[in-house]
Amino acid sequence: MINNIEKKIKLAFAVSVGSFITSVVLVAVVCFFAYSLVNEQRKNIYVLDHNVPVLVSQSAQGTNRMVEYKSHVNMFHLLFFTLPPDDAYIKANLSKAMYLVDDTGLAQYNNLKEKGYYNSILASSAVLTIKTDSVQVDENRHFRYYGRQRIERSTSIATRLLVTEGDLQDVPRTENNPHGLIIKNWKTVVNKDLDYVEKKSF
Repeated sequence: MINNIEKKIKLAFAVSVGSFITSVVLVAVVCFFAYSLVNEQRKNIYVLDHNVPVLVSQSAQGTNRMVEYKSHVNMFHLLFFTLPPDDAYIKANLSKAMYLVDDTGLAQYNNLKEKGYYNSILASSAVLTIKTDSVQVDENRHFRYYGRQRIERSTSIATRLLVTEGDLQDVPRTENNPHGLIIKNWKTVVNKDLDYVEKKSF
């Protein structure tokens, strides 16, 4: 009789311990999946588009950083080298460009200004545009920019090869610097004529 009671107590104890361990395991598994689900949901952001919620995805800052590096370099060169014969437009573009570069960009701007570069554009009604060929960025965030500048005057069209290089440094993102980058040690490596065509006069 006593042996039966002891066996039943041991069985009940074993069942209790087993149930407890099973419950702990189940709770741990449920918590793990709940935590994973919450993390996944946090990556989903809803944006209202005319009062209609649209699902967008959140990604890590470094996911597309290389794309941002190239875009930043490209944006700076477009702003710095796109120069129509419009003084207000030139000043506005160069002002935006200065937010993207350190004092080496300002030094080059002041050098060109002192040489009368911008005044000559206005005087000759020249239109300067630039086309990006490629932007190369290495693992140390050192870049090299390749582009072609088109200089159209009333009597001619010239094409120049432009190659510049510099380094990229992270800075806080602002409205004027959406990529959160600044170009440092910027310099022109190559700036030479590729083509020159005189316009026909009738």
